[in-house]
Amino acid sequence: MKVYRHIDEFRKLKNAVVTIGTFDGVHIGHRKIISRLVEDARNMQGESVILTFFPHPRMILHPEDETLKLINTIAEKTELIEQLGVDHLIITPFTRDFSNLSPADYIRQILIDKIGTCKIIIGYDHRFGKDRAGDFRLLQQHAPLYRYEIEEIPEQDIHDVAVSSTKVREALLKGDVKTAADFLGYPFQLHGQVIKGDQIGRKIGFPTANLLVEEKYKLIPSDGIYAVEITDVPAATPDRFNTSSPLQGMAYIGNRPTVNGMTRNIEVNIFNFDQEIYGRKIRIRFLHYIRGDMKFNSLSELQHQIAQDKEAVLATMKN
Repeated sequence: MKVYRHIDEFRKLKNAVVTIGTFDGVHIGHRKIISRLVEDARNMQGESVILTFFPHPRMILHPEDETLKLINTIAEKTELIEQLGVDHLIITPFTRDFSNLSPADYIRQILIDKIGTCKIIIGYDHRFGKDRAGDFRLLQQHAPLYRYEIEEIPEQDIHDVAVSSTKVREALLKGDVKTAADFLGYPFQLHGQVIKGDQIGRKIGFPTANLLVEEKYKLIPSDGIYAVEITDVPAATPDRFNTSSPLQGMAYIGNRPTVNGMTRNIEVNIFNFDQEIYGRKIRIRFLHYIRGDMKFNSLSELQHQIAQDKEAVLATMKN
């Protein structure tokens, strides 16, 4: 898959089959659209193109709103889309100037002049252009002029999979990583650099890797203990740790109330693993929620509970 960081980098195609959207999560509803895109491009001897945006439009139009959290970082989204067999991914910066393009100019300047669209596939509720005034009907009206086909994935088809990015976010914020995985079609993941912590886990027999997630917009699940699997991030070479398959572990998210912690931490205890991985990048996939965060009266009580948590995690891994 070819990736473009601005639409100006893209060279107009002769036979482009295009879909447009933010595709946060690349969940099973999105996959239905993308699957149709790839299939139609193949049948038409054309090339599949996804046009997406970063930053997310809400980050630009409402910068004061810090509540927006995204399921995927742009790197994660790119990786997921590539796995679906798409030919071209255009990640164009969303700016205020771009948001002020009229729907008609959007069609002409972006879809026709820049991309060379011969067919557009969109979800039933897609909107585009200034004030989100463009829709499927407008695309239909312009189709004879620019000689493209237009296909809308019906509302019923999307609802049949009973999923949306909002539902995924709601599940994760409740710690329900199993439901989120069912909606996404894959386990929710975090990736980031391993940094030094206070090494309290090491003192009680459960050393942890502290994860720094640099993207402030990335959604973090609710506080608690989770069963996870750990791999390295492919883009992190040569700073990869040596493992050919995912490792098992348990992750903690919270502010460590037992030791009066002041900041929210993401820590993972990797089972049967003793490599030094400070400064390296790892990926954590969330498989099961074990329990919520708790405050204990002493480190020995915390140690006893963590031992029980490990047993609970190992039990979920067997199922």
